[in-house]
Amino acid sequence: MDFWQDLLASNWGREFVAGGFGGIAGTIAGHPLDTLRIRQQSSNTGSAFSILRQVVIKEGPAALYKGMGAPLASVTFQNALVFQIYAILSRAFDSSIFANTDSVPSYKGVAMAGVGTGAIQSLIVSPVELIKIRLQLSKKTSPTGPIHVAKTILKTEGIRGLFRGFNITILRDAPAHGIYFWTYEYMREQLHPGCRKTGDESLKTMWISGGLAGVSSWIGCYPLDVVKTRLQAQSWTSSRKGYDGVIDCVEKSVKQEGHGVLWRGLRTTLARAFVVNGAIFAAYETAMRCLINRQRKQHSDRSS
Repeated sequence: MDFWQDLLASNWGREFVAGGFGGIAGTIAGHPLDTLRIRQQSSNTGSAFSILRQVVIKEGPAALYKGMGAPLASVTFQNALVFQIYAILSRAFDSSIFANTDSVPSYKGVAMAGVGTGAIQSLIVSPVELIKIRLQLSKKTSPTGPIHVAKTILKTEGIRGLFRGFNITILRDAPAHGIYFWTYEYMREQLHPGCRKTGDESLKTMWISGGLAGVSSWIGCYPLDVVKTRLQAQSWTSSRKGYDGVIDCVEKSVKQEGHGVLWRGLRTTLARAFVVNGAIFAAYETAMRCLINRQRKQHSDRSS
């Protein structure tokens, strides 16, 4: 009990726990759309709606949640770590915060902290997404779980196989996270002026700002995500073998399917991004408020 009280009494503890709640909310809300995105990126089987019909008819609605175990099992720690790293870096990149505890990070500090956060969290995201992608592309009606897939990868491809696509994950996530956090902070201030200091924005503001942050971060990095999906899917599906790296994957994909392949599934991804990231930030901010109010109440009770 003392551990949890001490944890939630600190800023970093509250940020960590609230980030975990945000990650869980985002995963549950967006995984079906993520499954459609992965299937669109890995093949040319049609639109999101046609793929949705095929999946539901042939594999059942539960197939839309294939592979959710891997991200859901790690998402609490992963998302908690993302928000924790971001909070630390945003304060570190803006020295004015140390001189004035009431100030908030500048937009420049926010962007720089986002870039650093994206680079660091890639260490966790890369193997988790690899396992998730291979489960989502499985055509079995009763797919094996994430642990079995991880063991299979280690046995057949080694530790390097588990980190297939790591380099491109960093290239995707570092700039994307810079855009992500900057957009959120900017939009919440535009929708509710002064809320960056007061923290009194509405749930609607949190959801819209978070949704727009997710959409903006995906637009620029989407071609990299398509390439990452194809690199991580190879050696698993027979139609996706033989890529020697990022450049080779781009050249072969464009040659075989045209430049449009690099944007395949974008609409599905943007729809998912709005839903998921709106849920993440709404859950994060709500959890932070609850934890802060809880701490204030406990302090008030002890004082009285």
